[in-house]
Amino acid sequence: MVKLSVIVPFYNVQQYAPDTLRSLRANARDDFEFILVDDCSRDETPDILERAARELPGAVHLRHETNGGLATARNTGLDAARGEYLTFLDGDDWLAPGYFTQLVGAIEELGCDFVRTDHVQCTGRARTVHRVPHGRRNEVLDPRDVILPADRSTSVDYAYAWAGVYHRRLADAGLLHFTDGLRTAEDRPWIWRLHREARSFAVVGLLGVFYRRGVASSLTQIGDVRQLDFIKAFDQVVRETAADRDADELLPKAVRTYCAIISHHLGSIERFEPSVARKLKSMSAAALKRMPQGVLDDALDSMDIQRATRLRRLRRRPVSAEVAA
Repeated sequence: MVKLSVIVPFYNVQQYAPDTLRSLRANARDDFEFILVDDCSRDETPDILERAARELPGAVHLRHETNGGLATARNTGLDAARGEYLTFLDGDDWLAPGYFTQLVGAIEELGCDFVRTDHVQCTGRARTVHRVPHGRRNEVLDPRDVILPADRSTSVDYAYAWAGVYHRRLADAGLLHFTDGLRTAEDRPWIWRLHREARSFAVVGLLGVFYRRGVASSLTQIGDVRQLDFIKAFDQVVRETAADRDADELLPKAVRTYCAIISHHLGSIERFEPSVARKLKSMSAAALKRMPQGVLDDALDSMDIQRATRLRRLRRRPVSAEVAA
């Protein structure tokens, strides 16, 4: 019986994969499996993973013949996972020794559908602790109850899939798979669905994931067209939340968050290639027109002047029928 399945996608991370794999070895147990998904890497990553498949206890090595992106790679791992519990790690991050044993112990003690954890963000030599934006720890709660308020950071804004552990019953219910093909913001529809549809969760003050920021190959550092998949991701969040039984209460949060993300990207538009910057503006303007307009009015009224002005100006921008669709 496999107790824990750890799904780890890799894509062109030859510089970091050895650290990731060493940390997995320091977390190995006879009842843990590590599903290493190579998303068609073009560097030395495949060779590194082939060695790991022979040397890392519990390793399962899978390879995509074409690159599908992080969401698709995670889904490949989920389809192969056999564990009672499931979790994720990215191929350029690493773990504290023995962390997964503590994580499994936490969810078994609490008996809930999923557990969320804090993490350490690593940028160069700097280390910063980032905490789940919810104050009640080690207490089983209804995940729907912590989506709001709309104007504050809540658990659905802490979307990192690897910051937690999830019971097999969530996978069986179809709640753990990601939207196939999303290249960025893939965690956003996922975390919203989890909080709307799972029955119980808890937050624990457990630190063990080291999240590497500033990686040159990361999509967060690349201003190409793949970054614009955040629009697909948040369109999905708004669409699915609009169909929820508590849509009147939850939609203001979804729309306000979407607006904040659009404003964030517009505020750093210089990092995008010129053609992508133009597309960002046109697609964002179309997105604003697709949102429930009354909810959007309230969201803009609740934001600071700089962001609200930027978004209102964009909202007035003409949009072609092709982009609007």
